[in-house]
Amino acid sequence: MSADGSASRDAALPAWLSLAAWIAGMAAMGLAVRAASPLGVRPSLVAAELCLAAPSLLALALCRIPWARGLALAPLGPAAVALALLTGAALWAASLGLFELQFSVWPPPPGYLDQFQLLHRALKPAGVLDGLASVVAIALAPAVCEEILFRGALLPSFVRPLRAPGAILLSALLFGAIHLDPTTAGAYTLYRVPFATTVGIGLGVLRVASRSLVPCVLAHAALNAITFFTVLLTTPSAEAEVANVVQAASFLLVGGAATVWLLRLHARAAAARDASC
Repeated sequence: MSADGSASRDAALPAWLSLAAWIAGMAAMGLAVRAASPLGVRPSLVAAELCLAAPSLLALALCRIPWARGLALAPLGPAAVALALLTGAALWAASLGLFELQFSVWPPPPGYLDQFQLLHRALKPAGVLDGLASVVAIALAPAVCEEILFRGALLPSFVRPLRAPGAILLSALLFGAIHLDPTTAGAYTLYRVPFATTVGIGLGVLRVASRSLVPCVLAHAALNAITFFTVLLTTPSAEAEVANVVQAASFLLVGGAATVWLLRLHARAAAARDASC
């Protein structure tokens, strides 16, 4: 692992191959949603995420790059795990503030909130095991599979041609592109793409700062889980969003500042780890 957090040259996919894996993953994800939809929401979500990540894992195998090395799966101690989870919570707060501010100046298209609520109602748990299945479908599977593709395979492959800032931005834009959302009106909307791209930038910086993919997976899972449980306890509405502009700005500022501070802690911990090796 190099000092900028990228994989060494022989452990990163060629940029063209990682981009091909993204295209193949997007196509496989769409096919999986249609094929698994008769099984229910949870199996459909998990199948889609597995298919999204599969081409990048296959590309690493074809290039004879061990997954642990190519994806920078460095083990973490308890303190680093806690730091990653806190980073996910801070990133959730910042992204929530950003999303609500967006809501106040750019109302969502017809059917967007309806579709959002339908999904979370379908995932609402009826018991403990049901709740665990929902968390796997909406938090763990996306965190593992999306991080494998975007911060595990894509980002390191673009560091050489674009350097770390360009690689972070491009991987975040491609991450945003998978967040085209359907509406009950039968169309797709870009409404969540700016939010997802911003989250992708935060997770990309975390990947470079920590020199490992594992904190990204943990932070992503924490962010998704907090979102899921928050939605279960609240009912999104246009009136509520507009009325809470000041609160949204506070979330953005406090969450953003906390995220920056925690990312610096990740970088210091990684530097100390490298110095001790």
